[in-house]
Amino acid sequence: MSDILIRPARLTDAPALSEAGSRTFVETFMDGFGIPYPKDDLAVFMDAIFSVEATRVRLADSTMGWWVAERDGQLLGFANTGPNALPHPDARPGEAELKRLYILKEAQGLGLGTRLLKVAMDWMTEHGTGAQWIGVWSGNLKAQKLYAAYGFEKAGEYQFPVGRWMDDEFILRKPA
Repeated sequence: MSDILIRPARLTDAPALSEAGSRTFVETFMDGFGIPYPKDDLAVFMDAIFSVEATRVRLADSTMGWWVAERDGQLLGFANTGPNALPHPDARPGEAELKRLYILKEAQGLGLGTRLLKVAMDWMTEHGTGAQWIGVWSGNLKAQKLYAAYGFEKAGEYQFPVGRWMDDEFILRKPA
């Protein structure tokens, strides 16, 4: 088995990122945490966030950073950063946000979340002008523990839309 490579994502990765994102979302939030997203709401969300075309558009956005973890050409996980869009009164223009950090179920426990988080934080430091931000589902204690280990603290709460369904999320911030 060869080593796992972390590299910047390319436009040609859009189909694999689309598939990995939608699969990881369902495995994590529906299968793992048991969130009963209504079928219609899930379909709207998946199309807007994880369709190949939506993924291509975000990959082509020069204000975003994307990385994939792969082994033997097989995508195992990814991270995505960009300008902060979380609704917090202390958020300032120019600050950066970790948009997604997804690891496929079969690749969990390999340290990929930590490796991708470090790459994403380096990008946010280089491209951001202040605090770093993360939105995380309120019930995802494993992710919250990882982020806390890297200096992120709860700064607020908001509701994240999955179609018309609203998830309760925490806003985490790491001061500059």
